[in-house]
Amino acid sequence: MITCQKQPLVISAAALAVLDVSLNAFGGPVPPGFGNCSRLRVLSAGRNNLTGELPDDLFDVTSLEQLAFPSNRIQGRLDRLRIARLINLVKLDLTYNTLTGGLPESIGELTMLEELRLGKNNLTGTIPPVIGNWTSLRYLDLRSNNFVGDLGAVDFSRLTNLTVLDLASNNLTGTMPPSIYSCTSMTALRVANNEITGQAAPEIGNMRELQFLSLTVNNFTNISGMFWNLQGCKDLAALLVSYNFYGEALPDAGWVGDHVSSVRLIVMEECGLTGQIPSWLSKLQGLNVLNLAGNRLTGPIPSWLGAMKRLYYVDLSGNHFAGEIPPSLMELPLLASEKAMAEFNPGPLPLVFTLTPNNGAAVRTGRAYYQMSGVSATLNLSDNNFSGAIPREVGQMKTLQVLDLSYNNLSGGIPPELSGVTQIEILDLRQNRLTGSIPPALTKLHFLSDFNVEHNDLEGPIPTGGQFNAFPAANFAGNPKLCGQAISVRCGKKSGTATGKSSPSKTMGKSVLVAIVLGVCFGVVAVVVLVGLAVIAIRRFITNGSVSDGGKCAESALFDYSMSDLHGDESKDTILFMSEELGGGDPARKSVTFVDILKATNNFSPAQIIGTGGYGLVFLAELEGGVRLAVKKLNGDMCLVEREFRAEVEALSVTRHENLVPLQGFCIRGRLRLLLYPYMANGSLHDWLHDRRPEQEELDWRARLRIARGAGRGVLHIHEVCTPQIVHRDIKSSNILLDESGEARVADFGLARLILPDRTHVTTELVGTLGYIPPEYGQGWVATLRGDVYSFGVVLLELLTGRRPVEMMAAAGQPRDLVGWVTQMRSAGRHAEALDPRLRQGSRPGDEAQMLYVLDLACLCVDAIPLSRPAIQEVVSWLDNVDTIGTS
Repeated sequence: MITCQKQPLVISAAALAVLDVSLNAFGGPVPPGFGNCSRLRVLSAGRNNLTGELPDDLFDVTSLEQLAFPSNRIQGRLDRLRIARLINLVKLDLTYNTLTGGLPESIGELTMLEELRLGKNNLTGTIPPVIGNWTSLRYLDLRSNNFVGDLGAVDFSRLTNLTVLDLASNNLTGTMPPSIYSCTSMTALRVANNEITGQAAPEIGNMRELQFLSLTVNNFTNISGMFWNLQGCKDLAALLVSYNFYGEALPDAGWVGDHVSSVRLIVMEECGLTGQIPSWLSKLQGLNVLNLAGNRLTGPIPSWLGAMKRLYYVDLSGNHFAGEIPPSLMELPLLASEKAMAEFNPGPLPLVFTLTPNNGAAVRTGRAYYQMSGVSATLNLSDNNFSGAIPREVGQMKTLQVLDLSYNNLSGGIPPELSGVTQIEILDLRQNRLTGSIPPALTKLHFLSDFNVEHNDLEGPIPTGGQFNAFPAANFAGNPKLCGQAISVRCGKKSGTATGKSSPSKTMGKSVLVAIVLGVCFGVVAVVVLVGLAVIAIRRFITNGSVSDGGKCAESALFDYSMSDLHGDESKDTILFMSEELGGGDPARKSVTFVDILKATNNFSPAQIIGTGGYGLVFLAELEGGVRLAVKKLNGDMCLVEREFRAEVEALSVTRHENLVPLQGFCIRGRLRLLLYPYMANGSLHDWLHDRRPEQEELDWRARLRIARGAGRGVLHIHEVCTPQIVHRDIKSSNILLDESGEARVADFGLARLILPDRTHVTTELVGTLGYIPPEYGQGWVATLRGDVYSFGVVLLELLTGRRPVEMMAAAGQPRDLVGWVTQMRSAGRHAEALDPRLRQGSRPGDEAQMLYVLDLACLCVDAIPLSRPAIQEVVSWLDNVDTIGTS
């Protein structure tokens, strides 16, 4: 029976005409009883967790016009006798299930069918020719199954109303049947990932409504003929032909641009094409996405490419381009103007499409996009032979999100102007010949989540602060002259190089000695005077409690005060707020000062650092009396003026819940801002899942479920109980800490800003951590409650799979991002295989059913469409009901 808790859904209503229970958390088999609903026309139960076969009496409801059970785990075959009974069926949608067997010939009896959606199952056999008799058919989706045979066996000539034909990812053979070009109403044709051969026939030009054409991964030939034959497709917007036309020459004739002038997305990667970037591309003034990766193209990058008004994704990686990178390429209008990008609306496409960057730097590898606006602004020139310096004009590209220049022969320094690329998330400069230092200004790139400069010839200190505190040492490998905390190499002063030569004369030596002595004397006097003035100025500054420059403050470094510098006027150094938990009820503890914090952190010693993140470093403070705190020292560029800072953190300080890490105090000292939290000795969920120490036990299913529930309740509190609501914006496994009893506590909530209940939170500051960021955040800077739900869904997937949110060393053919990998596994019907093997080994009866239930719930949370995601209160309710799964 269908269950949400333990109550069955009773089906018995003779007058029932429409039943839609989609987007719930129903589980178990579909119950019998539908045979009593003699007037039922519409039955929809998509996106649940239904299992088993559809009941036999359901096929007795001959009044059914729409039968939809997409995104469940329906099993079994389409029985030839049962399916033929639904003679009035107009729509049959069973996508994303685990159906097996073939399509029976009797399905041809459904002559009124307009939509047949059976994609993402495990169907086998051939496509029955009787499909060609459905003259009313508008939508046919058989993608991602195991159909075989010659596509020419089906006569499509009578399907004049067909608008979408999706046969991708099967094992179809033969050539494109000429009859398919008779479908003159077709807007989308996808036959990607099959074994189809031959050419695109001239008759393809008869498909004048065609907007989307995908021939990717087949064995098509004659690319010039294809472009010639497309001249009648005046509305063609997406052309995806990768992994075809091997070794052919990319045509450069001007007429090509005339024939495909409406194209907005063109993907021709891994075709081994020869030639140069064709000039006809300049005629495609509406072009948004250009992917020519993995070919054998040569020559320079033409200057007109940087003038294309609508182009914001360029992938030329894996070719044989040489010479310098032209500065004109940095002038792409959509990448240079935040206003132009904000006003840009590329519009939808008829089908989902996938972009797979040639080099591993772009983390959206294999990501499916539901709309053009979800594509990251990208410039990928990796794996070529470019030389010379990185153009300083790169700083003009204000809206660029991915810049990959790896595996070239670039030289010179890293231009500081890169700090002007304020939206950049991925900057990959590895495997070049870059010299000089890493510009400290790059620490201002708050969206930067992947920075890689390995195997260059860089030198000097690696910048600290901002996102640079989180980059792994491997990203700086192969640069022996670099130093800094990131690679655990101490930066020392340069020592002079001995020449082995003496002074030209003793007289000159004495003169120099005298000059040095006098210089030292005057220098000491000057230093004493300056220090005295500085101390006076600092005391006045602290006494006034003011911040200059209109409340803005510069980035502060780790303090290296001596204790004597801090004893003056300690009344101004006190903690401005401290909870009773921190004081322990002792009034004397209310006098904790900044000096106490300084002592407790050993002068903010790097040895006391227990965490890093976009907001700053976290230090372990051990106060007298055994009280241990986690002290978050905010980055300087996060600083607010004192009044605003106090107002915000005082509001946060009253937020209390057993599944939140409470703010126990804060400190303001000049421009320094400290937040005080209780120290969680059990570390973070990330540590337990991915960096578990040998002495720590594995988290079993009961423990992981408990953590998921606790973390969910914490998020629920800030979303629904706090007034105003708080959008976390950085939910991740490292922000879910475990207290002494193993209870989950959500940390770092409210560090961005508070959100009014009826407004979204718009900011250009941090929007999250790589792998947890919702896809819609790539289209703008709006953080929402539904965005938090997406990030929480990724955490659930971590708990279930044991995998990191992004696997930088993913196997070939597998997505690097966890969401994409789980989606792929589910699409292949391998739900159980996606679970962490460590969980399955020690599971109890019923545990796997619960895990699969939570897996489906997590996938609802990470839906690419924000409005399709459940609210957090629904997620918490479903998690609380997990115990009922597998027990009935």
